[in-house]
Amino acid sequence: MPWPQATAPSGWLKCNGQAFDKNIYPLLGQAYSSGILPDLRGEFIRGCDDGRGVDPSREPLSLQGFTVQGHTHPSGSYSRGSGTLLYTSVGMQTGGDRVFSETRENENAGTETRPRNIAFNYIVRAA
Repeated sequence: MPWPQATAPSGWLKCNGQAFDKNIYPLLGQAYSSGILPDLRGEFIRGCDDGRGVDPSREPLSLQGFTVQGHTHPSGSYSRGSGTLLYTSVGMQTGGDRVFSETRENENAGTETRPRNIAFNYIVRAA
């Protein structure tokens, strides 16, 4: 469960990839037969598809890498003998010596694609 503090409360463990003793925590051992808790640091949790058809090939605890949905960015330029380049947002148009398009840098550009979010630690009951 999400936990808003840096340390887990007594009787709980952080989901940070740590190993645990299945003899001491037999219920955790049933859920995590490897004896290792999932490492949820910096990860988003996504609900299992469970027959819905949105993400059908996933199993509980499976890791999914990042993707960016395929899309296009048409581009081009307009030139007249002077070498002037003009860009427009009217979409792709061609004709003679003209190709119009728009190119912009996103002011929120970063090293990953992500939704807005709030950081929590994830914890599990140590039982």
